[in-house]
Amino acid sequence: MNNKIKSLQQFYELMFDTKRTREKIVRHILNGHKVEQGLIGTITTVLNTLKTTPYRDGKYRLCYQKNRSVSLNLTYEIKELEKDIFFLTHSKKDFYHYLEKLHPGLQEQVRDGHKVFRTIKFKNFITDRDGTVNNYCGRYKSSIQSVYNAVFLTRFATRCSENAILLTSAPLENVGLLDISVSPQDVFIFAGSKGREYADKNGLRGQFPIKKAKQEKLNILNHRLCDLVKKPEYEIYSLIGSGLQFKFGQTTIARQDIYNSIPERESESFLNLVTAIVSEVDPHNEFFGIEDTGKDIEIILTIEKDVKTNRLKDFDKGDGIIFLNEELNLGIEEGPNLICGDTRSDIPMVSVAMNRSNNTWVIFVTEDDDIKRAVNKVCPRSFFVTEPDTLIALLDSLTRRE
Repeated sequence: MNNKIKSLQQFYELMFDTKRTREKIVRHILNGHKVEQGLIGTITTVLNTLKTTPYRDGKYRLCYQKNRSVSLNLTYEIKELEKDIFFLTHSKKDFYHYLEKLHPGLQEQVRDGHKVFRTIKFKNFITDRDGTVNNYCGRYKSSIQSVYNAVFLTRFATRCSENAILLTSAPLENVGLLDISVSPQDVFIFAGSKGREYADKNGLRGQFPIKKAKQEKLNILNHRLCDLVKKPEYEIYSLIGSGLQFKFGQTTIARQDIYNSIPERESESFLNLVTAIVSEVDPHNEFFGIEDTGKDIEIILTIEKDVKTNRLKDFDKGDGIIFLNEELNLGIEEGPNLICGDTRSDIPMVSVAMNRSNNTWVIFVTEDDDIKRAVNKVCPRSFFVTEPDTLIALLDSLTRRE
């Protein structure tokens, strides 16, 4: 393994190497086998390599073109590797204390949550990924799932739920949910593009039906955006944050990341450019809706009109749950269901589950009082934690019923 990385491309290759190693480690642990020291040594080497990344003015810097570089915050990648190494070389009790030092109050929240959920075996466990059961990362391409995270999630899924669904707005593949997950794929239903596409526990794939005319428009748009980021002056937008993601029924392109690596004027100019391209492809606004999060430009195929507003409706995660429930016979109507999220975009999942069964429970990762009130308004059986690590630790605690 090269002891130093100098380019953004080398960095991504290094992180994808950790996926393969972490998958092997997770299999060993879940099968009750001792983890080989060589595997622990491999991820230790990766950690040391990351720490040698060129560092200037409080940030890491890597080249992505000749004479072009980008500032990086590698907190996620480094911290998750450090946690994995501690997890693999210490007892679980020590690991919980380690998490408590990182997140004061974690163990108290875990104890409180354990009291609420300890007797429930869930029919369906449906959760968002980033910010909910996975810590946020500045770049989706390098947000490889950690060993401890995969072990805790998998044990909860197998022991405390009948169906476990990871539902995210990211695509399923081509730098999507399956590419960054190290959890066993025969345990989870992986649902990408807000639930418009999925891979079930047997590896079978399914997709929400899209009309031919709409798909053709989306294909044209995707080709235009792909050509755009091939230009040297715009390539950076495919390398930061969410990058350029071709989802099923939706396309996402980053204009900024959580570390504000792009000057604001350039970011705004790029937003205007992308908006103009969308208008050229869809001049009468018949096919696409655009959402600007400030970090990502979300271009979404509309679906049928909303009955209440008589306006074209964007596909949301609630629509995704309805589709998955019908396709996979999840039995959400039976309950009990556990829905986990962290932002307002996850609340439609709660609404749909509640509409089908009052036996629905919610855990949200948030300190935002407005979001808490909104969740409580939809579902009174709601519990809140402050960190994804706290939720993961709580789920792990529920695998031990005593």
